[in-house]
Amino acid sequence: MLEKWEPGTPIAKFIDHTLLKPGATEKYIIKLCEEAAIHQFYSVCVNGAWVSLCREKLADTGVHIAAVVGFPLGAMSTKAKVYEAQTAAQDGASEIDMVLPIGAVVEGRYGVVSHDIASVVRAVEGSAIVKVILETGMLNQEQKAEACRVAEAAGAHYVKTSTGFGTVGATEADIRLMRASVTSRIGVKASGGIRDAETAIRMLQAGANRLGTSAGVAIVNGQSSAESSEGNTAEEQEASTLY
Repeated sequence: MLEKWEPGTPIAKFIDHTLLKPGATEKYIIKLCEEAAIHQFYSVCVNGAWVSLCREKLADTGVHIAAVVGFPLGAMSTKAKVYEAQTAAQDGASEIDMVLPIGAVVEGRYGVVSHDIASVVRAVEGSAIVKVILETGMLNQEQKAEACRVAEAAGAHYVKTSTGFGTVGATEADIRLMRASVTSRIGVKASGGIRDAETAIRMLQAGANRLGTSAGVAIVNGQSSAESSEGNTAEEQEASTLY
């Protein structure tokens, strides 16, 4: 059963602590894992190349590992996504955040979308759950709703707003639309632009079951990401906004 946030309860267990920019280096991935272990975030969310390192650093901490697949464009072949997902799961990821084929949604080719998602779901069945990233900033309301319905029918475990690399991140309106477009069987993940506790709470109240953010430490400390980076070096400030 999906856990739902209740006012007054800790937010940490609803956060996927995230670092996805291509310029991320090993020391920042290690720092991400250390922060996740200290604050007991639900997971770290990383590119596939870092999954093995995260497994090593997060052993016995209770923190899960999510790996992105088909990221950030969603435009590669289904076979490539399947291989990427299988490799990530073998390396230790228990969650796969995949980008659906956005162009197929725009064109209304939902059979293609369904096949793409179902193929990844089957590839990691029993090893990892699958979250489907819509990139909501590129879709209209009906496309968002239908993409959610198709994702659930294809076996997805979550639908997710965005990659954080598009022009629009998570909005309360999109969370409400996505929550209304799927059953209670699957979750909704808000990602993109969530940088303070106030925004995080609004997303959870709108119906999100999980949050994707690089500002997890600031959120649990009741700060904005800007406040938490005061006094950091330029390199550290850059790392704090990598998603």
